[in-house]
Amino acid sequence: MEFSRASMISCFALLLCSSLAYGASSPPAPMAMSPSPTPAPAPAPEYVNLTYLLSVAGPFHTFLNYLESTKVLDTFQNQANNTDQGITIFVPKDSAFKALKKPSLSNLTNDQLKSLILFHAMPKFYSLADFNKLSTKGPVSTLAGSQYSLNFTDNSGTVHLDSGWSKTKVSSAVHSTDPVAIYQVDKVLLPEAIFGTDIPPMPPAPAPAPDISPAADAPSAETKGKGSSSKAEPSTSSSHRIMNFGTWNQLLLALFGGWVMFF
Repeated sequence: MEFSRASMISCFALLLCSSLAYGASSPPAPMAMSPSPTPAPAPAPEYVNLTYLLSVAGPFHTFLNYLESTKVLDTFQNQANNTDQGITIFVPKDSAFKALKKPSLSNLTNDQLKSLILFHAMPKFYSLADFNKLSTKGPVSTLAGSQYSLNFTDNSGTVHLDSGWSKTKVSSAVHSTDPVAIYQVDKVLLPEAIFGTDIPPMPPAPAPAPDISPAADAPSAETKGKGSSSKAEPSTSSSHRIMNFGTWNQLLLALFGGWVMFF
């Protein structure tokens, strides 16, 4: 019995030591990983209100009225805010529409008028520096379609536009922040696709006023004065000679008369 009890105690002690040794040599349990935070979404680009931009500048009331009446404003707004390319708009001032006599816009159909307004925009954002590259690419299509194109030239930083009927330039930048660029132009852009290619010749530039200068051989006022005084001098001296001659003549006659009476 004592042997059995001693054996049981020995076995229990052996098992206890084995469990302690196994616990010391076993690796620690892995720590639970906390989930990484989700990055915040990029802020949406600010909505560009073209009506507001065209209302505070210009005045561009005539162009804005055409945008609204033809529903082209919705097309421009969608291109500006819902595309990656952006938009570039060329806006004539009210005075440009008033100066437009021929051809008249009143004879255009609704579709032609819509194409005319679309002709004033390109489906991409262009800064002023980008027009230097565009000047080497030839005609550039507009939102009106491939048949409605513009030619650009960059002359020492001044951007010139040529539509065939209209030759104008960018006079100021109303708004030029990606994705929207709005530039003021001096004339209404008239496309050949609507008005044809029979373009009347440009009126000649007025001739400069002639620079009238006095002739080199023309006598001056001072010279004229001297000439007139020099001419007056001979007449004065001749009158003195006549008076002297008359006096001597009277003396001679008096002496001759006295001599006759004496004799």
